Amino acid sequence: MKKTLEELQAIRQKTLQRIQLRTNEGSEVRVVVGMATCGIAAGARPVMLEFVKEIERRKLSNVSVSQTGCIGMCNLEPIVDVIVPGQEKVTYVHLTPEKVGRIVAEHIVNGKVVNEYTIGAAQATK
Repeated sequence: MKKTLEELQAIRQKTLQRIQLRTNEGSEVRVVVGMATCGIAAGARPVMLEFVKEIERRKLSNVSVSQTGCIGMCNLEPIVDVIVPGQEKVTYVHLTPEKVGRIVAEHIVNGKVVNEYTIGAAQATK
């Protein structure tokens, strides 16, 4: 099936927007997803994709989503760091795609950490 030039340009534009969302240099907020083998096995890929979708849905141009390798805490995967300039890094653990919307709404948009999803809460329950 052949595509028209307009269809190809629309596909290109949508792809460029997604790439920009994942690699937005100099953005105010960074979301870094642990994507080593253990993270992927624990479900990090759907978590990362949900962050991309939620940020795109909310049209948050000041947020980038990227991935990193091993964080070294396999038992807490999927792990995501939210880095807001001027604030301490927040590490979220045992994430699922269902938890992402709340993190974006409360932490990234409104500046309130979702404490029960953080590494501190996970360690307190040991």
